[in-house]
Order: sequence, then C-alpha cells, then structure tokens
Amino acid sequence: MKATTKTEKRMRRRNRIRATIRGSAERPRLSVFRSNRYISAQVINDETGTTLVSATSKGMTEKPGVRAKQVGKVIAKSAKEKGVTAVVFDRGGYLYAGAIKALADGAREGGLEF
Repeated sequence: MKATTKTEKRMRRRNRIRATIRGSAERPRLSVFRSNRYISAQVINDETGTTLVSATSKGMTEKPGVRAKQVGKVIAKSAKEKGVTAVVFDRGGYLYAGAIKALADGAREGGLEF
C-alpha cells in the first residue's frame, strides 16, 4: 500500500532507518523529533530502553534555526556530563537539512562525535 500523507512517508523512512541504527551503552542513539513549533532530542540507550538525557526548544525565543543549534549544544553538554562522548545520529525520517542539520552541528560543536 502506497503511503499518501507526509506523516506516513516520514514514518516509513523512520522505520527503515531504525532497522539499521541501534544505540548501545558505548554509543547511544541521538534521536531527533521536529514538530511545527519545536524541536527536541534524546540520547537513548536501546539495550536497556532508557533515555539518558533530553533537551527541547520549548521556552526558547530565538529563531527556529538558532533554537535547533542551541538544543544540539544543550544535549551535547548534558550527555558529556553523563559520560557520553560518541553517539549514533537518528534523524527520525526527516531530511538532513534545516533544523535537523543545525541540531547536529550544534551537538558536534558541543563535543559529541557521530
């Protein structure tokens, strides 16, 4: 059956990505979710099914691209405090452009490797 809506298409892409990407204790998964208003990220250990750290743009007043970069820096800082230096990036079915790319760049600037 052919996916018709944008959400269905994104979910199909997301499922294909998640079939290959797996977070571990050494390299947890940095998962990104983007809504129309906000962007959020979580560092997840898939072996135990636990979220180690999370960050969101809710409450930030800057422009969307700047907010995404700040979320990346915040998630990197929090992850480093928990002892995480390397992650696997899960873009969640979104194109690697715009806010998703800004978040990844912010996380790299914050010191995360992926």
